[in-house]
Amino acid sequence: MERHVAQKLTATTTGVIDAEPAAVWAVLTDPELLSQAFFGAKVETDWRAGSPITFSGEWDGKSFQDKGEIVTVEPDKLLRFTHYSPLSGQPDLPENYHTVTFGLTPAKGGTELTISQSNAGSEEERKHSEANWAQVSDTVKRLAER
Repeated sequence: MERHVAQKLTATTTGVIDAEPAAVWAVLTDPELLSQAFFGAKVETDWRAGSPITFSGEWDGKSFQDKGEIVTVEPDKLLRFTHYSPLSGQPDLPENYHTVTFGLTPAKGGTELTISQSNAGSEEERKHSEANWAQVSDTVKRLAER
């Protein structure tokens, strides 16, 4: 009898921002600006690989305290961290963490920003995450271009 492991899905959004990578990076790593992009969530970390990252605030009328760990920091190029939300209803186990990646690539007219979130458990979850990350990307664009 064959065992099939459920294939986890990745949500991805990509867009071009009319600003240099350093300006986009500044938005992604400034707690006040990032809070605006992250739907008002307070983000706390020192942006060093291996350090904790926490997200706190309110989502759909519920208080939350999400957490993760910074995985990769390459200024003006790549930011990657893990993310776990108790609101998911899943136990706090490694297999229930998402990996969120912000990739910055110089592009004609500015910076191509690609945001991805791995480990979505269903197509519905992937689409929901993709819509949220598209909103984050739009806010990062607005903040970096001003």
